[in-house]
Amino acid sequence: MRVYFSPCGIGLGHVGRCVPIARKLLEKNAEVMFSTYREGVSYVEREKLPLVKAPPIGFKVKPNGAIDFRQTAVNPGPFFASFTLLKQIDAEVKAIESFKPDVVVSDSRASPLLAAKILGIPRICILNQFQVIIPRKKRFLHLAKFADSVTLTIIGKIWTSGKEVLIPDFPKPYTISAGNLNIPKSYEEHVKLIGPILSTRPNELPSKEELREKLGLPINKPVLFAPISGPLRERAFLTGILRRILLEFPDDYEIVMSLGYPNADHEPIRHSNLTIYKWLPNRFEYLKACDLVMARAGHGTLTQCLCYGKPMIIVPTPSHTEQINNAKQVEAFGVAKVIEQEELSREKLLSSVRQTLKGETPERLRQIQQEVLRHDGLENAAKTIIETAENNS
Repeated sequence: MRVYFSPCGIGLGHVGRCVPIARKLLEKNAEVMFSTYREGVSYVEREKLPLVKAPPIGFKVKPNGAIDFRQTAVNPGPFFASFTLLKQIDAEVKAIESFKPDVVVSDSRASPLLAAKILGIPRICILNQFQVIIPRKKRFLHLAKFADSVTLTIIGKIWTSGKEVLIPDFPKPYTISAGNLNIPKSYEEHVKLIGPILSTRPNELPSKEELREKLGLPINKPVLFAPISGPLRERAFLTGILRRILLEFPDDYEIVMSLGYPNADHEPIRHSNLTIYKWLPNRFEYLKACDLVMARAGHGTLTQCLCYGKPMIIVPTPSHTEQINNAKQVEAFGVAKVIEQEELSREKLLSSVRQTLKGETPERLRQIQQEVLRHDGLENAAKTIIETAENNS
């Protein structure tokens, strides 16, 4: 069985959920190949998995990390954006023809699905955002309406062109990406909520106390974990602000911060009660050992926090409608507080941390955790891929 993975390379979330699936398939003697670009390349190279580098594609970002929809629309512009997509499709056709997979698995990328369709190869799509949503500001209103209609008619057909569309999220009422899944009824039969894709589940790790001893974390005070994820320029602004704020946090808390650079060393930088890592290969150990998570509102981070029963302080990327919707959802669950980036300060963050740890959030999370852990997206995704590949053979 040969499986071709083609995750979006913007940030690490898409590649990060395809790698565990690939590992599981490798255990069953499958052969795998990855195709990605930008930050995704570093992640796959670190995992030492076979890789084809695809032509990069992305969006413009403002200095504060916010997505600049106007500049993205103007530069590179429709012509060059279309040209880049055609380059990606051409590159994918060549790579797929060379590898000869039984199934192509695309995570949030259209070009591999189109290439696989051209070659007549079964394809599976992994998504947590069915359509791109432009912020509803006056100057973007016409662009937003146009984009909505385009994505629902064209992109929707591409996403659902294969056997399955797998959403690595929880069924209702705990669907984190509900605000980003405006799926027309004509497409619903192709879509399946499979649960989050976790490389490590909580019950596979030692107890919280054992992990704290192993990691050198104190037993007698709260541990705050800040795993900052997302595209480089989006997370850089936040890490700069957070670093300054957390350096001034009281010694009542132990703080661990991860900057999310896959190819960096593991050596920590210590400042009193703040420890900063460029990269944490054992992220899930820190997630289980901590008492609270401070992060962006990426889909992967939020699903992991629910599965590990961790309260959250969420700072969504400005103008990033997917993250804004995700943040609203977990806030509505009663397990997170949301702070807008422009309002982030030492006083507001410290107050939010204290309120979250002393409130009813931990008990609420225990109830949700019991429910969401019933869904194993990793097992469900691997099963679907194997069935599709075997049917093709």
